[in-house]
Amino acid sequence: MLHRVLAATSFVVLIGCKTIEVGIHQEDQEVQTIVVTTDPNEAKIFTSDIDNFWRAYNEATPQNDSIVYRDFYLERGSPGLKGFSKLKIANPTYLAIRVENRAKYYASIRSSTLAIRTKEEKIRESFIKLKELYPDAVFPDVYFLIGPMNAGGIATEQGLVIGAEIFSKAPSSPLDELNAWEANAVKPAEKIPGVVVHELVHFQQRTLSSAGTLLAWSIGEGIADFLAELIAGCRINELQHEYGDRHEAELWQEFKQVMNGKDLSMWLYNGGKVPSSGKPGERPADLGNYFGHRICQAYYERASDKKQAIKDMLEVRDFAGFLAASGYERILAARYKSAVEPTGSLTSQGRH
Repeated sequence: MLHRVLAATSFVVLIGCKTIEVGIHQEDQEVQTIVVTTDPNEAKIFTSDIDNFWRAYNEATPQNDSIVYRDFYLERGSPGLKGFSKLKIANPTYLAIRVENRAKYYASIRSSTLAIRTKEEKIRESFIKLKELYPDAVFPDVYFLIGPMNAGGIATEQGLVIGAEIFSKAPSSPLDELNAWEANAVKPAEKIPGVVVHELVHFQQRTLSSAGTLLAWSIGEGIADFLAELIAGCRINELQHEYGDRHEAELWQEFKQVMNGKDLSMWLYNGGKVPSSGKPGERPADLGNYFGHRICQAYYERASDKKQAIKDMLEVRDFAGFLAASGYERILAARYKSAVEPTGSLTSQGRH
């Protein structure tokens, strides 16, 4: 039996009789008990909730939609959907209203969501590659479902849950019904293996929950982004990189002034909270991910032992030391000359 434990932002994970603690997204506020496996081939990948959603969708009318989504979708849901519902779906009426208010978008993603099952082999390959790179990796079950567009990927007691509606945007998908956060968040289905790796990395981050500072959380998210790109071959935050690459020097000067504080509001988890419509050239949300990725990239490229570098990332405790060891600021200063002034002497600590 799984037992919920009251505490702060982390998970207690049961691996046989061994218990470890792993990090999660900063927004989550509970510790939960999750059973995982150390074998990447044993973790299960479920897509049955997607099929059930579209069966309910076919039967739903304005007169009966709440009942239909309850009876044909939520009550028939996988353990992952049931856990997700407790956190993100208040009731069947909430789901029905969210779908109805985004009717054109949901209609456009049907075929993309149904094709997610074809990505299981690629996802499994990513699990195996992570295990090769980081032998201590653990693997929860993964559930794909269709939600009310309020979460991309979250950890529950049952495992990792992915909101397929967020990651199934088709080329023809209309975005005019979506708010700013939703329009920026939705991504095409080819990003799904990278999204799964990103969320899976958070299961491995056993020190992130006690980190606290903007720098620490940015590096934590950057590690997940960087390893998703390294392992699955896809970049999941292209908007942040496009903008960040054009404004890297001035953004760094701004970021480093606040990176040792605990206010994340201008840099992380701020989708829908910054005045951005996602238009080209406009400053996007979550730019902390960009700097976290750049720092990790610098650390990895500098390391002679790449496998050890990945271990260092996933087990980092001294985030300021990790930044210094990466040499990122020195690289940035050399690239932009006088535009960047390093915060201090960057030692060679952590060079492999």
